[in-house]
Amino acid sequence: MEYTQLGRTGLKVSRLVLGTMNFGPVTDEAESHTIMDAALDAGVNFYDTANVYGWGENKGRTEEILGSWFAQGGGRRDKVVLATKVYGNMGAGSPWPNDDKLSALNIRRAVDASLKRLGTDHIDLYQFHHIDRDTPWDEIWQAIDVLIQQGKILYAGSSNFAGWNIAQANETARRRATTYGLVSEQCLYNLAERRAEMEVVPAARAYGLGVIAWSPLHGGLLGGAIRKENAGGASRSGTGRSADALKNTQQREQIQAYEDLLDKHGLEPGEVALAWLLTRPGVTGPIVGPRTTAQLESALRAVELDLSDEVLASLDEIFPGPGASPEAFAW
Repeated sequence: MEYTQLGRTGLKVSRLVLGTMNFGPVTDEAESHTIMDAALDAGVNFYDTANVYGWGENKGRTEEILGSWFAQGGGRRDKVVLATKVYGNMGAGSPWPNDDKLSALNIRRAVDASLKRLGTDHIDLYQFHHIDRDTPWDEIWQAIDVLIQQGKILYAGSSNFAGWNIAQANETARRRATTYGLVSEQCLYNLAERRAEMEVVPAARAYGLGVIAWSPLHGGLLGGAIRKENAGGASRSGTGRSADALKNTQQREQIQAYEDLLDKHGLEPGEVALAWLLTRPGVTGPIVGPRTTAQLESALRAVELDLSDEVLASLDEIFPGPGASPEAFAW
């Protein structure tokens, strides 16, 4: 496993991030524990979750599964850089005021609830799952300052922020001079969806944030979707954004060209999609969300995959980036 520092911090994290969103809704507790053990054995030390994972009536369940895994001991908690998120409504039954978003009140309640589910005394990276347009940054940073002073969290990060949101957050933190500001941004970023390169990635790099890419296979689209379709096998591309993409003639032709290129070089689509992200400036690592240990093993191979200049150039031809801002849209 390769390691890098998370943004401008001294914290060392693995180049692959273990995403846990499937733990509970798709993968049962026992198999989830097996996957986490296998990831740890392979050197993956960066585990990502969120308080809402488990979803619906079971929201919070994923954090509980991590908590029961930590409780097995063996140094599991000490070896893991633990990241979770706050924003979504965690109230039971009908939505109730102050049970969501980033008010100081909800942050205080949410972190204590996450700590209880996770069975730990601190969270290494506490991430804002979405921008809160109603809460001023001074209030958010005041709440975070208190949590850091209490030892409940170590670092703060963002997810799904625009570039200007990152700037606004860190300029406020700089003015307050009491908090370190955001150290990471978790965004949608992959070969088929490169708009983050316009402003989010440049803002993150300018402020010293590590970029954590979610949906690196774009919902299965970049994992050999057409190959699996032709073979009659099950594919995640049957629903969601991937299904819509395959129905679009131009996008389907892109994916076909992608798979043809990799067939020519004897490469696996899913592994290449992950390996490509590892070549991108500012990227700490992609989040992989395995449902099985076999999927984890495939993701691990991506770290050792060295893409040639020829392959990288061909990928850029198939999936051209949007270009820098403002040139990408100004002229």
